[in-house]
Amino acid sequence: ISERLAKVATSTLLNDEVVDLRTILNEDCTLSILTFDDDEGKGAYRHTTSHIMAQAIKRLFPSAKLAIGPSIENGFYYDIDMDRNFTPDDLEAIEKEMAKIVSEDLAIERFELPREEAIRLMEEKEEPYKVELIKDLPEDAVISFYRQGEYVDLCAGPHLMSTGLVKAFKLTSSSGAYWRGDSNNHQLCRVYGIAFPKASMLDEYLEMMEEAKSRDHNKLGRELELFTTVDCIGQGLPVLLPKGAKIVQILQRWIEDEEAKRGWQLTKTPLMAKSDLYKISGHWDHYKDGMFVLGDEEKDDEVFALRPMTCPFQYQVFLNRQRSYRDLPMRLSETSTLFRNEASGEMHGLIRVRQFTISEGHLMCTPDQLEDEFAQCLDLVKYTLKTLGLYEDVSYRFSQWDPENTEKYIGTAEDWDEAQGVMKTILDDLGIDYKIGIGEAAFYGPKLDIQIKNVFGKEDTLVTIQIDQMLAEKFGMEYVDKDGQKKNPYIIHRTSIGCYERTLALLIEKYAGAFPTWLSPVQVKFLPVADRHQDYCREVMSKLQAAGVRCELDDRSEKTGFKIRSAQMEKVPYMIIVGDKDIEANTISVRSRKNGDEGATSVDEFLSRIVTEIATKAR
Repeated sequence: ISERLAKVATSTLLNDEVVDLRTILNEDCTLSILTFDDDEGKGAYRHTTSHIMAQAIKRLFPSAKLAIGPSIENGFYYDIDMDRNFTPDDLEAIEKEMAKIVSEDLAIERFELPREEAIRLMEEKEEPYKVELIKDLPEDAVISFYRQGEYVDLCAGPHLMSTGLVKAFKLTSSSGAYWRGDSNNHQLCRVYGIAFPKASMLDEYLEMMEEAKSRDHNKLGRELELFTTVDCIGQGLPVLLPKGAKIVQILQRWIEDEEAKRGWQLTKTPLMAKSDLYKISGHWDHYKDGMFVLGDEEKDDEVFALRPMTCPFQYQVFLNRQRSYRDLPMRLSETSTLFRNEASGEMHGLIRVRQFTISEGHLMCTPDQLEDEFAQCLDLVKYTLKTLGLYEDVSYRFSQWDPENTEKYIGTAEDWDEAQGVMKTILDDLGIDYKIGIGEAAFYGPKLDIQIKNVFGKEDTLVTIQIDQMLAEKFGMEYVDKDGQKKNPYIIHRTSIGCYERTLALLIEKYAGAFPTWLSPVQVKFLPVADRHQDYCREVMSKLQAAGVRCELDDRSEKTGFKIRSAQMEKVPYMIIVGDKDIEANTISVRSRKNGDEGATSVDEFLSRIVTEIATKAR
């Protein structure tokens, strides 16, 4: 290979498996050299940096115990068992020691050990978490280690050839994390970092993170009084304040109206049900840990649970009477409030919460209707996300089952092969550019997940469309087909805008709180120059409000400049400033968020302009 490629190579794709550059080739193979430009290449680079960080921590804090230290999409972390939390001064000291390790340019060597020797090595090094990991490995697993200087770590790799190849890094934060993500286990210290092959790339990233902090919905949403959280209510249970509730109301009304135009029928179903319902659907066996259960199965005759999804409830609409092929497709939609018992460490503002509201829908159809109905569901999603300005930020994931962990799912391998084959055909016919996510399917069927990243680069699912051919049979859902035979319908589970709380969070970050006019909780702020101008402001406000424009009057006894700055901080799209000249000329002075001072105009002209802007959902 070229000398330039050799310098930037981080790892290798060997027969579709990512391995070290140190791997010996002793037979014919397919080979690709990976660099930092490749996702897998980034992983090797950042994984090496996590080991350098762990080595630095062990040098500075010899009693620290190491857990796991993977590369992640936006960097790396290492979980450490310490007798105290890391301070900012600690992180600075660790960075300095990491720089020293890099300058030492230690060779990184890989070696393997039999299970008993591997356990003995980690016991000698007093690393109990590593011992536990080794004992949990399959009997036939290859147990590999990496050594750099005095530091040895249990690891599958891959890694760079030496520590000196890491050029730029920064430790970004530290937090708590439970061992293996289980709140019943010991809490560890997690240190996050980022690494790049060039200092300029690191500087660019840090600048981007500063911008992200200014857009963080957790910060902005509170400053703009859109939502708050209260300790005595509970984690993951945000309170939407009037302005945040108004945005969600606007979105809900828009989505419900749009769904109705497309043939969806609205339902209203209970927020809870007896365990009997969830046992039929399979949620009791496959999702119980994620549910809020009310009662004790051993003591109570009836045990209820708050619903984590709406599907088994909406199926009762189909089951209300005998159905024929003429009833299909049956499209049922609901603005559903759901409850999921998320782990405390997973909570994040409005992105991941324990109670949320979703634009949920379930569609029953015949096999020959499936592809067209799926395409229409996707068309609805594209319309909503394009209107919101989020579509350019999303990617697609074809979420499939994990055949190595079949206990997580209902149905046979044949059922899954058929369902995934049908979905693959549909996605390919529609020309969807997707990645495959093994193990990301629902327990009852494959799905198309529409993914989006927040300002910090953390990816979450925004919208999902699922194909299900299993739950209809479990619930006894049948229709009489043209041939007089009873058959189970296909079911499409879908959302059209996803979770409203998560969507609100993403909109806050997308627009840095400066929402498009149609979404702004306050669209026009009236700023009278003096008290004598208030009556005229109220007169104009009434005319705008009658046309559906959301207005507020700032009647405080403050200077006009102060009121303007306040409205700018609130990110209001339009300010109307009223003084003596405006009253004399029967005009208003308009100041817009986009253009600044626009001068005087007639009330009717401004009204026509803003009503059109709202109606067209202009951005």
